[in-house]
Amino acid sequence: MTAPLPPVPVPCSATPGVLSEGPRWDADRDELLWVDIVGSRLHRARFGADGLLHEAPSLQFDRFVGAVAPVAGGGYILAAGAGFLFADLSGLVRELAQPEAGRNDVRMNDGACDPQGRFWAGTMAHDESPGAGVLYRLELDGSCTTVLAGLTISNGIGWSPDSTTMYLSDSGTGCIDAFDFDATSGDIGGRRTIVRITEPGVAPDGLTVDERGDIWVALWDGGAVRCYSPEGSLRSTVQVPVDRPTSCAFGGPDRATLFITTARHGLTVAALAHQPDAGRVFRVDGLGVGGVPCATYAGQTTPSRQGP
Repeated sequence: MTAPLPPVPVPCSATPGVLSEGPRWDADRDELLWVDIVGSRLHRARFGADGLLHEAPSLQFDRFVGAVAPVAGGGYILAAGAGFLFADLSGLVRELAQPEAGRNDVRMNDGACDPQGRFWAGTMAHDESPGAGVLYRLELDGSCTTVLAGLTISNGIGWSPDSTTMYLSDSGTGCIDAFDFDATSGDIGGRRTIVRITEPGVAPDGLTVDERGDIWVALWDGGAVRCYSPEGSLRSTVQVPVDRPTSCAFGGPDRATLFITTARHGLTVAALAHQPDAGRVFRVDGLGVGGVPCATYAGQTTPSRQGP
């Protein structure tokens, strides 16, 4: 009997981004969200029956945009520049907590909402200095809590389906750590490393957790997305036909399609000639598993300024 062929990622977005990141499936609007970090842009797209993403007008910002999540009452929460923003489709931008205000050496990076509706996002130094990254939590009352310091490139974050465990990748150290998670308070503890990427030059980037509790992580400069058990054992690998997959998320009407963002940032002309789809969003079907619903931000979005 011939073994079934492994699922193959297919490019599904029209225009390559520079550093596409952080896909999130917004079920309320039936859209995939993702950002282009260095392009300072938020993308929104419907997933058509033709297997392609059909983009709505994107939102442009005046600073690097590291992550996005939908807001329960409408609009979007973003980790951008020195802190957190709220934006809506009318062009209104509200500057929320700015924990790194006044610093030009660091920026917000990846983030996501926990199941209780708080938005978590971490930072990194522009020069990737070890230990310069910090993980922050935007609370429901709009205040900002420093959760964890001493990170290098705070990256993919996710929670187990039962909300008892939080996962965080650090691209600088090559580790994915697990933490005990108190859903009521948001406190974390019991930190342990469950995955350590040891291939030279390869780093764990964005991640998502599926309905079974397995962790899917994109490998920057590894050309793959790997699936690990909650204990850190490798379950499967999806090869991606570009060097720099950046993150992944399950979406579509049944949340059974894995969307993978990728980057062309930093690739040479010669490398791009071999991977012209670098920077596009890819889709993977037939994995036999789906994702949990994307958590929305349920907190305050008090304005402080207007305009992009």
